[in-house]
Amino acid sequence: MFVEVRQVFRFLCSHPLTRDRRAAGFARVCKWQIESRLCPEVIVPWVGGLKLAVRRGMTGATGNIYAGLHEFADMAFTLHFLRSDDLFLDVGANVGSFTLLASGVCKARTIAFEPDPETMAFLQRNIDINDLHGYVVLEQAAVGAEEGEVAFTIGLDTMNHVADGTHARTRRVPMRTLDNIAALTPPIMIKVDVEGYEADVFRGAQAVLNKPALKVVITEGQQPAVVAPLVNAGFSQYEYDPFQRRLSPASRNRPSNNALFVRDSLFATARLATSSSFQVLGRTI
Repeated sequence: MFVEVRQVFRFLCSHPLTRDRRAAGFARVCKWQIESRLCPEVIVPWVGGLKLAVRRGMTGATGNIYAGLHEFADMAFTLHFLRSDDLFLDVGANVGSFTLLASGVCKARTIAFEPDPETMAFLQRNIDINDLHGYVVLEQAAVGAEEGEVAFTIGLDTMNHVADGTHARTRRVPMRTLDNIAALTPPIMIKVDVEGYEADVFRGAQAVLNKPALKVVITEGQQPAVVAPLVNAGFSQYEYDPFQRRLSPASRNRPSNNALFVRDSLFATARLATSSSFQVLGRTI
């Protein structure tokens, strides 16, 4: 319990939307801890009139409650970059935070991939309560280097992943490739968060990565096997300042959970500069 409290404290003290408003952040934490113990599901208001259906143990979703946008720079980039009728691929969608921002706020079309059936039910719930059926296609499948089936872990929330043979609790799930999914209509943006399986995702996305229509990839993994296919396809790594709407070359001295890769930075910069503004916890971004 002490470790969890310390982690939340560090999160609030470092997050750009809460580090100078810590008291309000801790108030939201306390409110959530009470409400989540009284009700198995809590519907909370979110960005742009969205609603989030959240349960205890949903670490990413509760981060949105505590700090507005759990992964601030990447989520703000998504809000500022995507436009109506764009195609966005959310690989490892979990309960749908990025999918909701893309389709619920920006009105982009989204294909969301989530292999775990329990998590998919929560993702479907968030699509239902926001009435996004016309914008989102759900794929209950893993994404990798080839079509088929793969073992997938059970019960790890956002840490569920393709199993490596050392996990006792797994289930078989379908596996798709992005090249087969996006053969007809290439996406403009892809987010990949698959707990160490990113290189395999990109091995099955060689055609998509080289489509000129694809401008942005956000990926959790930053190993050479992940970065190389992106660089070879003409992408460069950037950092994003949502308050200034500014892209800058990534700094090796600034660690980050995710990496933002952009092809055609002039196109992206123009979009970011002309995006609508959004209110998040009383702050304008």
